[in-house]
Amino acid sequence: MAFTGKATYSAGATLPELAEDVSDIVSIVSPYETPLLDHLGDAPRAAGSTYHEWLEDELLPNTDTINDDTWTDPAADTTFGVAHAARFRVGDQVRPHGSGELMLVTAVDTGAGTVTVTRGYGGSTPEDLADAQVLHILGNAALEGDDAPAARFTTRVRKGNWTQIFTSAIRVSGSDLAVRKVAVSDELDYQKQERLRELLRDLENTVVNGIAPVSNPQGGESVRRTMRGILPSLTTNVFSPGADGFPADTDLTEAQLNLALRSIWEQASSRIDTLVVNGKQKRRINSFLTSGRAYGPADTSYRDLVSVYESDFGVCRVILCRAVPADAVLLLDSGRIDVLPLAGRSFHYKPLASAGDYEAGEVIGEYTLELRNENAHGFITGLSIS
Repeated sequence: MAFTGKATYSAGATLPELAEDVSDIVSIVSPYETPLLDHLGDAPRAAGSTYHEWLEDELLPNTDTINDDTWTDPAADTTFGVAHAARFRVGDQVRPHGSGELMLVTAVDTGAGTVTVTRGYGGSTPEDLADAQVLHILGNAALEGDDAPAARFTTRVRKGNWTQIFTSAIRVSGSDLAVRKVAVSDELDYQKQERLRELLRDLENTVVNGIAPVSNPQGGESVRRTMRGILPSLTTNVFSPGADGFPADTDLTEAQLNLALRSIWEQASSRIDTLVVNGKQKRRINSFLTSGRAYGPADTSYRDLVSVYESDFGVCRVILCRAVPADAVLLLDSGRIDVLPLAGRSFHYKPLASAGDYEAGEVIGEYTLELRNENAHGFITGLSIS
């Protein structure tokens, strides 16, 4: 080796002699996780049309409400109006909500919307009735040897949702494909991965918050077709602080969560198994443990985390999801929710014709949300976010 006069400690001290030292990892800070989609998993089937439909049914109702505010004696009147007289049959035992009295239905007038009952049936004590009071139909007592009653049945209902196309374009020049890069062996493949992450993120956001247009929802060349998400689909079990007897606390409490779970359980054959929340409400759920937390002298870890919330009305996995509004808690029965691709249209890369020195294509997919029995789910809204 020729003598250079340089000491070994100074070799490479000038910039032209330095080799690049670049990590082979590309670090991404933007959120792209999809916790709700991961929890729901892949759908067991695909949608067969841009308008995907399913059937829903329900049993004959066994509750109704009093629709009468013209009482002579609320503890003795035997004929009064009800909201749905056709739900009653002669021989039904009926219990007013919050009362120990039992009544026996002796006549039903569907035209007038009234029922006639025997008050204080079986020795029970008559109590005041009130307008809008719930009536529980316990069951019907048939007569021995009697003819069959008139047939009653429910009608299956079609529900549906539109598919939505998610797409992102990719274009990489020939030079960009040819040059040697740090940490990326194939620029086209890298761009596919990036765009797919973005589209999955957008799909989860749409599944939670998306809404279909009021007119021309089928879409076309000039109208974009959009799916209806979870939040816009829920109408029955919507709870907010101070409304309809719901506790007025704006900071989420365990009493509020349990009341919402109980309300859903009382009117649906469903057990909520998933709570989906943003960061603020996740911290509120974690705080349920605060008063009962204890640590020993040797403990070196401080845990403040609730991943599963177990109540009388369901064992719920708590999902932290950025797509959920900060003031809301989603209560879901995940067994009644599927995110379906249109047949042959799950996310894939489609090459496009190139008119020059570049490679072009797009990542494309088409999906819809199948949310069955919206009254089997619910959400709490209007909570504090500060």
